[in-house]
Amino acid sequence: MGALSAIFPTLLDVARATDPQGKIPMIAEVLQEYNDILDDIPWIEGNLPTGHLSVIRTSKPAGTWRSLNKGIQASKSTVGQITNTCGMLESLSHIDCDLASLNGNTEAFRFSQDRGHIEGLSDTMSDTLIYGNVSVDPEQFDGLASRYFSLGTTYTTSSQMIDGGGIGSDNTSIWLVGWAPNKVYGIYPKGSKAGLVHEDDGKITISDPNNSGYFLKVYQSRFQWKGGIAVDDYRYVVRICNIDVSALLTAGDTSDTSANIIKMMVMALGNLPPRAGVRPVFYMNKTVQTMLAVKMLDKSNVWLSVGEIKGSPVFRPDDTLKFQGVPCRRIDSILNTESRITTATTPS
Repeated sequence: MGALSAIFPTLLDVARATDPQGKIPMIAEVLQEYNDILDDIPWIEGNLPTGHLSVIRTSKPAGTWRSLNKGIQASKSTVGQITNTCGMLESLSHIDCDLASLNGNTEAFRFSQDRGHIEGLSDTMSDTLIYGNVSVDPEQFDGLASRYFSLGTTYTTSSQMIDGGGIGSDNTSIWLVGWAPNKVYGIYPKGSKAGLVHEDDGKITISDPNNSGYFLKVYQSRFQWKGGIAVDDYRYVVRICNIDVSALLTAGDTSDTSANIIKMMVMALGNLPPRAGVRPVFYMNKTVQTMLAVKMLDKSNVWLSVGEIKGSPVFRPDDTLKFQGVPCRRIDSILNTESRITTATTPS
């Protein structure tokens, strides 16, 4: 990851480049402490005030075999357009001025309280990256699950779905994403700032929310995050769905009924096109990551390893689980209560 980190603009990289005062980079570092996915995504400024318009190739000329003294017809490739929208996530922090001054360090106290807002918005952004759906909530942006949602052959993305075999409602998913500009990447609106923007409004007077007709002087902080995700090449995302969580918890037991997720992860890597210039990462929740580590205890297992991610701008301990050299990151936003996905599943 070290070399790729120098090429792809992560949230921290973009933030450092856009705010010489250091406020946004501080917040970017805090965000990445809690959601590893934010440290992986390359962030690109969109070409629209509300998102990004991508132009993708939809067909290529096949060429024509010809013989001497015989001509050929001219041909061309065709292109299509994809519009990816951004959502606007906001929060306000109000702290009683006298409360903030009690410990003698008002700014430190304010940041300790504001940090809860930062973590909460980080969690919401992570949730939306996975499950965001504008048909359900128009103010969000479309996440991965609203693009990869059906088995079979009905949809283009169905070829990137691997069925884990679970049939109940306690299923989960493993995601494999190949991050790269022009493949899969994060976007923010044209002319805006990347990541979470913090505005310190200082002291203001507000109505007391507990007593009508009374007023309160508070410090106000405003947080805003405009962002979305673009998938220009659908082949660089693979979803292993329908992983039965109850069965997975038996991994390593005498009566092991868990899905063969190691085989499925090999299949997922096989589904990715050539990976030159691409940063592939597996994403899973705590349950899956833990049981994958259990499978590592099998002495015959040569696919899993533990190692350090070098070159990351945010400190990570040297206990990162890897599969065939690909990091296996934890995202608690991925649910253990997903319904079974079938050939008839529609976005929801």
